[in-house]
Amino acid sequence: MGLLYTKLKIFHYQAKIDSLPQQSKDILPPVHIRIKPTNACGHNCWYCAYKADNLQLGKDMNKRDFIPKEKMAEILDDLVEMGVKAVTFSGGGDPLYYPYLLDAVKKLAQTPIKFASLTNGSRLQGEVAEIFAHRGTWLRISIDGWDDESYARYRNVKVGEFTKVMNNIESFKNLGGKCYLSISLIVDKENAGHVYEFIRRLKNMGVNSVKVSPCIVSNDGAVNNAYHQPIFDQVKESTRKAVADFSDGHFEIFDSYHALDDKFKKDYDWCPYLQILPVIGADLNIYPCQDKAYNLEDGLIGTIKNQRFKDFWFSDKNKFLKINPSVNCNHHCIANEKNKMVLEYLYADSEHLSFV
Repeated sequence: MGLLYTKLKIFHYQAKIDSLPQQSKDILPPVHIRIKPTNACGHNCWYCAYKADNLQLGKDMNKRDFIPKEKMAEILDDLVEMGVKAVTFSGGGDPLYYPYLLDAVKKLAQTPIKFASLTNGSRLQGEVAEIFAHRGTWLRISIDGWDDESYARYRNVKVGEFTKVMNNIESFKNLGGKCYLSISLIVDKENAGHVYEFIRRLKNMGVNSVKVSPCIVSNDGAVNNAYHQPIFDQVKESTRKAVADFSDGHFEIFDSYHALDDKFKKDYDWCPYLQILPVIGADLNIYPCQDKAYNLEDGLIGTIKNQRFKDFWFSDKNKFLKINPSVNCNHHCIANEKNKMVLEYLYADSEHLSFV
């Protein structure tokens, strides 16, 4: 299997990259779109950025919002017509709580568009699980607790929910199909000592990969680093040992546990990735990324409440230049490193390109 987490995927879409600069008049479709179909979720994770009052993500989110069935069908029709390559369903809420997700993925399964989803795994059952197993590209389940009691504390759910999710994982793998099942292991001070053994358990269950990531506790990178500093070396060593002991051709461990300053500070004034991977919110607003979703003050690109997505997208390109990352995005940004690589590529001096 090739590299799944490489930051260089966009460089396989040359025409899209060439259309990005401010002076270009071309507007090409996004390569990949995140759709947040609903803001409902049955879990209440203490660190959830959409619910925590001290984090900017989700500050204008209405928990009751969801994309109407007919509008979702219209959006998917537009994406097919535009030639979008992939759709990821994510939160806001949990996509598997969206009442029309089965209709949406059945529709996508009949198109060239690849689809995936993030989920807490509690509703990964029945026909929607079958469709994802056999037609989806990947699923990623977020987990923090390591047993019923700890999981219930993390997510404010009934004791037994952890066992249910773990059973759903095993049942999903037993469905067969080629869908890549990944676990996002969110690390904090409470579970830091359980990383190695829990990764071992997940491998034995047949999952394809585990991504080890830090929980985000603040909009400030230094505050996040201070929170993780007491456990940082322990988690890095546990992850290193797990990679050495468990990684093979069928199981990957991706170490995304890191100091966070590089994802907070921006020194560039426009965002290439909002034209590559935008977000459609459950409120039918368009946002530049998942880190600005439901932030109306400095994260709103526009809305499709009264227009089709394709009409919105191919209108005035200036809307894509509204976000100044150095001013508007001094918080966690998953696209920061990718943006810097794209901008370095675009700003290379044309007279010196031959001197490779």
